[in-house]
Amino acid sequence: MPRSKPNTKKSSPAKPGAPSEAAKAFALVEPELDDVREVVPINVDVPRAVSVAIGAVPHLEALRPRFVEELPKHPLSQLDKLQTYALAAWYAHLLALPASGGQDALKGLLVEAAPLREDLLVAAEALAHKGIVDAQRVAEIRRGQGHLDTANDLVALAALFGEAWDAVKNRTTVEWEDVERASRLGPELLVALGARQQPGVPAPKAGDAAERRARAFTLLVNAYDACRRAASYLRWNEGDADAIAPSLFARGGGRKPGAGKNNAGGSGEGEGKGEGASAAPGATGGEPLLEPTVA
Repeated sequence: MPRSKPNTKKSSPAKPGAPSEAAKAFALVEPELDDVREVVPINVDVPRAVSVAIGAVPHLEALRPRFVEELPKHPLSQLDKLQTYALAAWYAHLLALPASGGQDALKGLLVEAAPLREDLLVAAEALAHKGIVDAQRVAEIRRGQGHLDTANDLVALAALFGEAWDAVKNRTTVEWEDVERASRLGPELLVALGARQQPGVPAPKAGDAAERRARAFTLLVNAYDACRRAASYLRWNEGDADAIAPSLFARGGGRKPGAGKNNAGGSGEGEGKGEGASAAPGATGGEPLLEPTVA
C-alpha cells in the first residue's frame, strides 16, 4: 500500500526540565539501575538526547490508544515512563559531572552563558521566522528567566540546532562550536548553581557516578527505541515515525564549509572526542549500526 502524505507536526527538542523534577525522576528510577544487564555505550551528547526524547514524548503519548488497541503485547510502561527515564538520565548526567570551582567559576560561567544564550536565541528566532525550526519551542525558550532557565535554555538551544544542523548550517551565523559549547555550558552552569542538591529528594546511592549515568541512559535508550519501533509500525502508511520520534543519535551533516580548516590534520567534521564531547553530525558516535536491545 502506498504511503499517504505525512500530516504530523515534527517533534522538536524541548527543555530538559527543572533540576528538582529531574532529581525526583532519578530517585524513582534508581532502583532499576542495578537490573540493567547490558549497558549502552554513551557515544552521543546526553543533554541533546534527553532534549530530543522529552520533545518526542507528547507525540508518542498521542499514539497511546493505538498502542493499546493494535500492539497489545507492547509494554506500556516503556511509553508511560519515558519522560521519567529522560529526566533521570538528565540528572544522572549532572551527577557525573566534575564539581564546580566555587563562586569565581560560577561568575565566569554566567558571564559566558548570557550572551551565548542570546546569540543562539536570536539566530533561532530568525530560523523560526522562516519556518525552519519550531517557532513554539523557540518562544518557550525565550520565556525563560533566571540562571537555572539560562542553563536549561542553552541545552535546549544546542539540541534544537543539533537536530536541524543539516538544514541550518549554511543559513545561520551560528557555528558548530557554539552549539557544542552551549550543550556543555548548560550542565556545567547547573552544577555550579548547586542543582545536584535538591532538598526533600533522597540522596543518590554511593557508587560510580559514570556507571549510574550509563545505566540511566540505557534505560532511556531502550524505552525510547521500543517506542520508536512501535510508532514506525503504527505510522507505516504515513511514513512520519521519524518526525514523531527522531533518533537520539546525531545524523549526517558536518561543519560549515571551511570550518576547521585551521586545525592541523583535522577533517573539519566533529573533531571532539570522548564521552563529554557532543557528537557533531556525521562524527563518530552517530547513529549506531544496530539498535540497542532491551535490558
